[in-house]
Amino acid sequence: MDISIHYAFLPHLDKDASLAFYRDLLGFDVRNDVGYDGMVWLTLGHPSQPAVSLVLTPPAADPGVTDEERRTISEMMAKGTYAILSLATPDLDATFAALVAGDAEIVQEPIEQPYGIRDCAVRDPAGNLLRINEVR
Repeated sequence: MDISIHYAFLPHLDKDASLAFYRDLLGFDVRNDVGYDGMVWLTLGHPSQPAVSLVLTPPAADPGVTDEERRTISEMMAKGTYAILSLATPDLDATFAALVAGDAEIVQEPIEQPYGIRDCAVRDPAGNLLRINEVR
């Protein structure tokens, strides 16, 4: 079977804050910027991975989601427990320094994990948790 990851989805709340974080701080390219009915979908990707995209979506834009579910999603996003993305870098210290300089919300400084990886954690402007692994 020949299969690969094409899109991953994360919720976002603010187009400008998302662009400042993913495009300006992390260096992702904007591949698509679509607005509809006051909502915005952003498709971004890193230049080194042209076939893989991250789609930032309005939370709970699906019409099948109830108002109660939307409230729950909003609460989970505010606590940073709704969505997680794992990224990788060959130089975790330089990446972490850039995140600190860019005023990213730091959750965990670089650390050697007992399960064999070195990583750190930050939150994006919507509260999504990003773990950044050092690729050795």
